[in-house]
Amino acid sequence: MKPFEAKDYKAFTMFEERWALVTAGTLDDFNTCTVSWGSMGNVWGPNGGDVSTVTVYIHPARYTQEFMAKYDTFTISFFPESHRKALGYLGSHSGRNEDKVANSGLTPVAAGNSVTFKEADLTFVCRKLYEHQFDEAHLADSVKEYYAANPSVYTQAGKDRWEPHYMYIGEVLEAIEG
Repeated sequence: MKPFEAKDYKAFTMFEERWALVTAGTLDDFNTCTVSWGSMGNVWGPNGGDVSTVTVYIHPARYTQEFMAKYDTFTISFFPESHRKALGYLGSHSGRNEDKVANSGLTPVAAGNSVTFKEADLTFVCRKLYEHQFDEAHLADSVKEYYAANPSVYTQAGKDRWEPHYMYIGEVLEAIEG
């Protein structure tokens, strides 16, 4: 057992209550965005065992999704409440048009083969195991009905129809507490 596997991270509430940043890339080429949908668990691993995982969901309109697809590692970083404003900024601005990280006031630092932030109090360094865009045909009827009844979701992506999120499952390689 790895040391982080014995900790109680409140896996059912930590994404919703604390928010997080998902970051992919290297210090020279990365992007980050807020993520509030996520889970922790385990999935298949080598030799019939299993590995500890983090699963996150990224909308295809997010610039960060391009980095998630491009790189094999990513981080999930959680912050103290005092950094909520910075996370709000990073969640509402795109790195396509500005250096949003510099404008947020957070400090990027290397973490494994990816990036986290000096201000984070918990970071999971992950290796991508699985990537897939949800297929609308396989969604529960109640989910399809919700998006049909809420067309503003379509325009958020700049499209004329809803685009399902990508799901990324990453093996947790390390937990950094700061």
